[in-house]
Amino acid sequence: MNNLLRLEAGEARIVTDDPWTLIRDLDAGWPTGPVIVPLSCWLEDPQPHGVWLGPDDEVERLQPWFAQLPLIALDFPSFRDGRAYSQAYLLRTRLGWSGELRAVGDVLRDQLSHMRQCGFDSFAVREDKSAEDALKGLAGMSVLYGRSVIEPRPLFRRR
Repeated sequence: MNNLLRLEAGEARIVTDDPWTLIRDLDAGWPTGPVIVPLSCWLEDPQPHGVWLGPDDEVERLQPWFAQLPLIALDFPSFRDGRAYSQAYLLRTRLGWSGELRAVGDVLRDQLSHMRQCGFDSFAVREDKSAEDALKGLAGMSVLYGRSVIEPRPLFRRR
């Protein structure tokens, strides 16, 4: 996957050797190697593939298979559609997902800091954007007032 950023030990880096291929069109055939398939396809045949969820998919449906899932990708069909933020937060906090959580779709630099706060740890930046420039978006804000997946205590509780 091109333009992929990943957090490792709290540091963001550009990934040049990502083995995963996102399959959006099931009729186009599958490449060799690890694939990320839509939830509906994965539920028909739960293989050790990655799975991607659209904004309308219910994240709770995956909980019984957390132990065998290598990766969950959440789709941002448009930068204006923020439902994947809520899905990520639910996966990390209520459902306890600890594996790789990848943002795919219309992923832009300005969103990365907020995505990180919701629990994403890898980001497939839109292919027409610069991955080097997007790294700056992960630097984000130095102080956050509200709570997040990274820091569950609000600022007034941290003093």
